[in-house]
Amino acid sequence: MAATVETSPALEILVREPEGYSIWNGPPFNNNNQSGIKLEKVPCSSAKFSEDGSRLIVTKIDSAISIYDSSTLKEIRCFQIPNVSASALSPYGSYLQTFQKSTTPQEKNVVLWNIETGDPVYQQFQKNMTKATWPSIRFSSDEAVACRLATNEIQFFDAANFSKGILNRLRIPGVAAVELSKAPGSHVAAFVPESKGSPASVQIYACGKELQSQPLARRSFFRCSTVQLNWNHDSTGLLVVVQSDVDKTNQSYYGESKLNYLTTDGTHEGLVPLRKEGPIHDVQWSYSGKEFAVVYGFMPASATVFDKKCKPLLELGSGPYNTIRWNPKGKLLCLAGFGNLPGDMAFWDFVDKKQLGTTRAECSVTSEWSADGRSFMTATTAPRLQVDNWYVDCWCFLIMRI
Repeated sequence: MAATVETSPALEILVREPEGYSIWNGPPFNNNNQSGIKLEKVPCSSAKFSEDGSRLIVTKIDSAISIYDSSTLKEIRCFQIPNVSASALSPYGSYLQTFQKSTTPQEKNVVLWNIETGDPVYQQFQKNMTKATWPSIRFSSDEAVACRLATNEIQFFDAANFSKGILNRLRIPGVAAVELSKAPGSHVAAFVPESKGSPASVQIYACGKELQSQPLARRSFFRCSTVQLNWNHDSTGLLVVVQSDVDKTNQSYYGESKLNYLTTDGTHEGLVPLRKEGPIHDVQWSYSGKEFAVVYGFMPASATVFDKKCKPLLELGSGPYNTIRWNPKGKLLCLAGFGNLPGDMAFWDFVDKKQLGTTRAECSVTSEWSADGRSFMTATTAPRLQVDNWYVDCWCFLIMRI
């Protein structure tokens, strides 16, 4: 009997250029290692896949926003929204969220649209838009839970029926940023900045109204300007990168950063034990949610993989690194130094605890694993680099440039 060969779905690469976007056929490529074009360039100002990859949102020059089926590239619906400043798809592509400039509070400038019907299902006024407040309505990865950051509170909705309005309000004075857990959408993290001598804090609450009387976990800290909140994929752990604009030790011009770890069961609320001083360059959970990898310390930076109890599992060595990328299968890791670093890359097999090989991708500023976990892409993109802004490289996990 012949052996069954597992085949992966066809890979596609979305490429945005100043004049518009195009879609390339992903690896494996032809004999000349050249990507074929699946969709020729289409004029637009922005284009992005939904989180699950099923739909594509394209904002055109005339304020039209089109939603496409990713598999067929057929238009599902087109929305004409004058003066639109921002747009976002929900994880499954069920909803479109838009932000328009508004002059009065009476004008509800944030609208949530049902893509299947084309109807607005929720509207509100939002004075301005920042990275911390957009998208205004946050969804869990399974679209089971939706919430919104408001003044001194978090508002929760029925993600399947927004006509019910606000189901409950979680009062948190001074809350400035929130992050809903991925899947399941069972918890929400809230950041409260320093105020009048009181320390900043990150608090974890359950999303269920009956469980919100007290935070499940809390961590306070001084010298905190901003935070990055990173949930794992089973919603049991939260990594918090605390950034201060000023380093009081005068060791870094860029301020100082610390990595904190909190669990929803309250078993851990403290710093991740790193073996070297210096900034936190990057941190990423594995897709299983059972391990996380950190790049940290003054150059040459160190990299370590920890388990959910903050115990070191694997040391990845040190070098000119500031980026860590875990492939979707959880087996492979890429440790790299991009941006203002030379572009060195080291690929690791986490399961077998060994390095597969090294290579270099000069001038790269962005990188990503393919959905099947077999290819790794690096690219030079604007506005970070205007010179040498012309190429996209794909690498297979045997560390061969293709």
